[in-house]
Amino acid sequence: MIEKYLFKDWETLYHIAICASISFLALFIFIRISGKRTLAKLNAFDFVVSVTLGSTLSSMMLLKTTVAEGCIALIVIIVLQYLLAYLAKKSTMLEKAINSTPSLLFYNGKFVEEVMKRELITEEEVYAEIRQYRIENVDDVRAVVMELNGELTVIKKSDDGALNTSLEDLPKQAN
Repeated sequence: MIEKYLFKDWETLYHIAICASISFLALFIFIRISGKRTLAKLNAFDFVVSVTLGSTLSSMMLLKTTVAEGCIALIVIIVLQYLLAYLAKKSTMLEKAINSTPSLLFYNGKFVEEVMKRELITEEEVYAEIRQYRIENVDDVRAVVMELNGELTVIKKSDDGALNTSLEDLPKQAN
């Protein structure tokens, strides 16, 4: 009984090996042609594209769809990503609809409680991220930001009191 789950036949393995090789090469070529943006996880939409590409590749490799059908799906996904990225670049309104905004979780020694509550982030998670940046003294931290892609970024205080900072695009509630 268990044998049918472990091994079906040699022909199926042969087909999967061929389809997996062709599918992988096709995706590799499409990604090389489309450029770095295809795999960038700059925002939530880019993450969804990466997951969708992986799911499509999996379907192609496991013979759930033909290689030709899968290649068309890969092309459509990549073209839609580029189209939406292009439109977001051209339209502020569409950019706001597609992308979220970064969230300031910690600023100048204080947690921004209302933002942390909205983003479902705990103080322990912020402290853990500060430690990931190898910072012991929290007083050395200017800000902790939840980026468009959901990652946390820790920004150290600068010594020169720079006027132009990477925090310029954040809501000013804590600045």
